[in-house]
Amino acid sequence: MQDVVSGRPLSNAQRLADTLARLHEKAPALVDFGAATVSAVLLILSFPDFNLWPLAWCALVPLLLVVAMNRGRSRPFFLGWVFGTVFFYGSCYWLTYSMIHTGGISPLIAYPLLLPGAVLLGIFPGLFGLFMARAIRKWGTTAVFLAPVVWSGLEWSRLEVTGQLWNAIGYSQAFHHSLIGPARWGGVYAVGAVIIFVNSAIAFTLLRRTKRALWRSAVAVLLMAVATLVVNISMSLSAGEFITEKKTEAVVIAIQPNVPMDLVKSNDDMELLTTRHFEMSEAALKQVQNSTEPRLLIWPESPMNFAYGGDERLRAALASFAQRHHVSILLNSQEIAPNDGIYNSAVLINEQGKLVAQYDKIRLLPFGEYVPLPDWVPGSGLIRAIVGDFTAGTNYRLMPVGNLRAGVFICIESAYPAIARRFTNEGADVLINISNDGYLGPTAVMRQHLANAVFRAVENGRPLLSVTNTGITAFVGPNGETKDATSGFKPEVRIWSVSPPPGERTFYTKYGDVFVISCAIFSLLILVFTFVGSARKAGHD
Repeated sequence: MQDVVSGRPLSNAQRLADTLARLHEKAPALVDFGAATVSAVLLILSFPDFNLWPLAWCALVPLLLVVAMNRGRSRPFFLGWVFGTVFFYGSCYWLTYSMIHTGGISPLIAYPLLLPGAVLLGIFPGLFGLFMARAIRKWGTTAVFLAPVVWSGLEWSRLEVTGQLWNAIGYSQAFHHSLIGPARWGGVYAVGAVIIFVNSAIAFTLLRRTKRALWRSAVAVLLMAVATLVVNISMSLSAGEFITEKKTEAVVIAIQPNVPMDLVKSNDDMELLTTRHFEMSEAALKQVQNSTEPRLLIWPESPMNFAYGGDERLRAALASFAQRHHVSILLNSQEIAPNDGIYNSAVLINEQGKLVAQYDKIRLLPFGEYVPLPDWVPGSGLIRAIVGDFTAGTNYRLMPVGNLRAGVFICIESAYPAIARRFTNEGADVLINISNDGYLGPTAVMRQHLANAVFRAVENGRPLLSVTNTGITAFVGPNGETKDATSGFKPEVRIWSVSPPPGERTFYTKYGDVFVISCAIFSLLILVFTFVGSARKAGHD
């Protein structure tokens, strides 16, 4: 840390920094790793279901402070690694629910089984700590403002390397649509960069402890806030056009049937639950029987495992229902794939009872829908028998919704920005996500999953309909505002009017991850430049 060189020191900041410095002198390892853990806990609390979202704007400050004070070769990496491990473990604890309640695994085994994944994902915040420590050692405490670039680049790298972007820091703000406008330009990464920038400004003030540092940070944050406000005003104007000027093109009826996860698939149980789907649908259609717009009925993904192509009775029942009520029906179905495989599909039946479109899920859930292990690995066959082994689809097929076109994706695919973006570029006017989170219980996963859907709507400037088996079913506007959210784990119905989308494609839809890829490239350059001076010095020595 630098001493006060001018101006009157900030008393609170001085007191905090001095206390931290004294503790650091007495027990450096304990203080450092304690601070990293505090950062992780604060960030966990900013996500659902704790929902203390303002904490994200300061959560990384303790981590940045101890990284800045530890510019050695290895400790900054381990500080970030501890932070990441604690964060991913604490924010994704719900992964143990299905192990315990469905798999029958003891909690004493299930919770330790979650640790390896958290440790693996924690490597990326570890690299963040390493990059930042080297940059601060090279250029001083001002380099803390490089944190938004490095963090964003590493979040994108996490998705590319592991296939997971769950709980990227931007998602913590999903249910406050006035804060997520930058997603139209740079996706969830851009919102995360703004959050990290504010964390950096606070850390810079505490590191410098001068009035000048306070003013520099305040001005920087103010400029960032103004830029975000301009984006939000533009987004609100588009949303206003969407609400006031566009006529209704279709009426959508969303069914949340609450099919139990412990479904015993006897003929009687299947018959009763299928009847529940039809009865809920018929009751909802009576509410819109005078509507002149095309109507779409949506059934979510669920453990029913409908097989439209292979179940003649189901095909006949759906055709009769569609013809009798003059309604199109979208449902989840297991369909035949090449080489005796199975697709996890969304199929659309038109008002004449004919199959008119099918989308086969492209991004499958590891160890849920396929096993990412070669056949020669011991036990891989047994695991496939337990979790299933679906075939991935390859085509982004749009589906007609009246005069509109819908991009339909299934469950975890809402966590992949590229899928919703691809559908929008193909011409989707509305996005639909059918999902089933029931196997993970009444946990934070429901709101965390919906947070992904919120960002897909904002990134592409398209309304998004989230239709789930057990909740949360909701309408997400193109500005990210969430409406008509259902309660969890009870049968519910929602009816929505859908209009043409506002304006043209967003910057993010057109150009994708250009912002975050630039961040990743710049981060690598930062790392390279931190070695340049060291290499020259070593040569002179």
